[in-house]
Amino acid sequence: MKILFISDIHGIVKNLNHIKKRFSELNCEKIVVLGDLFYGYSKIEINFLDVLNFLNSFNDKIICMKGNCDSNRHLINCNFTVNDGLFEIKIDGYNFYFNHGDIYNYNNLGNIETGILIYGHEHKPYIRKKGNVLCINTGSISLQRGYFLESYLIYDNGNFIIYDINDEIIDEYHLS
Repeated sequence: MKILFISDIHGIVKNLNHIKKRFSELNCEKIVVLGDLFYGYSKIEINFLDVLNFLNSFNDKIICMKGNCDSNRHLINCNFTVNDGLFEIKIDGYNFYFNHGDIYNYNNLGNIETGILIYGHEHKPYIRKKGNVLCINTGSISLQRGYFLESYLIYDNGNFIIYDINDEIIDEYHLS
């Protein structure tokens, strides 16, 4: 299965057309959005309706998580389910766990003992192992932090690649 992951849109549309193009070019089957959809940064112009239309266009191909900046009063406009907490799914025989990253992350695995934990929140892309858990932070598709550009993750048949918005590889990991 080929999956595209993004996180931390924060109502900013500048890179969403690129994501839609990459989703199509790469023949992805799913898009996973890891929270902070519409708001979170008051000094940056946001466009709630355009972000909503982008997300709703994936209605049957989207898995979406609620972020710490997401409000239920805004999420009711989504025509897809927005999951809260930790979402668990088996893909290609592997246990995947999705969440925003403000609770479960490299520093707090909760009860996860083995598998793949994918999250955002920190706006810093990386792939790290902690015991038997592969921890992947997609970074932010809209707001770079530090020297990291905006970024997204592609999963394809046991391979994880984090790309920056210029489609340059930031990090990668291949499951054996």
